[in-house]
Amino acid sequence: MERHTVVKTLALIGSGMIGGALARLAVAAGLDVVLTNSRGPETLAGLVAELGGRARAATPEEAALAGDLVVATIPLKNYRLLPARALAGRTVIDTMNYYPDRDGRFDALETREVTSTELVQRQLADAHVVKAFNNIDFRRLLTSARPAGSADRSALPLAGDDPSARAEVARLLDLLGYDAVDMGAARDSWRSQPGTPVYVQPYMVPRPEGLGQEEGRRWFFETPGAPLPVRRVEELLAAAAR
Repeated sequence: MERHTVVKTLALIGSGMIGGALARLAVAAGLDVVLTNSRGPETLAGLVAELGGRARAATPEEAALAGDLVVATIPLKNYRLLPARALAGRTVIDTMNYYPDRDGRFDALETREVTSTELVQRQLADAHVVKAFNNIDFRRLLTSARPAGSADRSALPLAGDDPSARAEVARLLDLLGYDAVDMGAARDSWRSQPGTPVYVQPYMVPRPEGLGQEEGRRWFFETPGAPLPVRRVEELLAAAAR
C-alpha cells in the first residue's frame, strides 16, 4: 500500500549550499525545518535566525526522528556517518554526488558495480532512499522554483527502489516549486550524476566569455536560471551514456 505522508517538517542532515537552499524553499512553502551540520546545533544560529520561527537546529539523530521527510545533503565521503538506526522506516532524500577529488576513490563506483544512491541505500538498509536535488546548482535551485502550472516551471529527476517513497518525494518537489521526472530504481540514478547531460548546465543560461573572477561570481548569483520542463529533462536523461 502506498504511503501518503503529510509533510509538515523537513529535516536536513547537512546545511551547506543545497541544504540551505532547500531549507529556504521549505519555509517559503509553509513547512517547519530541522537543521543539522557536522559542527553542532549552536553553529547554525545565524541560518536559524534568518529562516525564522519555523526553523530550529538539532543533532542528526534528533533531526532524523523529527522529519516527516529527511534530506541527506553531506559530502558523499561521509555517508557512513548518517544515523541509520534513527532513519529506519524513513524516506531519505539523497542529494549527494560522487566527486573523487573531494571524496576519495570508491572502487565500487569507479567500476560501476553500484550507483552512489545504492551505496547510501545499503548504509540505510531500513530506510527508503530517493535520489533528488543532486543535478542543479544551489543558486538555481532556490531561484528557479515556480508554482504549479507556471509556464516556466522546471523539472528535476528522482530515483529510488521504493515507488511509494518516490511518490512522496515527487509531492515534496511539487510543494517546493518543481515538477518531477521519475527515473525509476536506484540503479538508474546514474543518469543524473555529474557529467551527464541533465547535470547543472541545462538549468543555466550560457555564461558570457571573458568574465573575470568577480564578474563571474556576480553573474553566477544574479543570473536567473533557464527553465527546463519535464519533456526536456526526459530527453536529457535518455541521452545519458556510461
